[in-house]
Amino acid sequence: MNFSTVFFITILMLIFVFIGIGVKILIKKNGKFSGTCASQSPFLNKEGESCGLCGASPEEKCKNE
Repeated sequence: MNFSTVFFITILMLIFVFIGIGVKILIKKNGKFSGTCASQSPFLNKEGESCGLCGASPEEKCKNE
């Protein structure tokens, strides 16, 4: 494959990503993404720190829900 083919495929993939995010924003209530605290994931929080966004400890439920 040459450079122009790879560049074109990359641009198409980025367009699909932005279209997907746009559709999700339109479908979601108030256009907000739902999520949980990173402190709930043992892969992301190895030291057992509290969430920087809502302050929940790993044992607590996210306070932003």
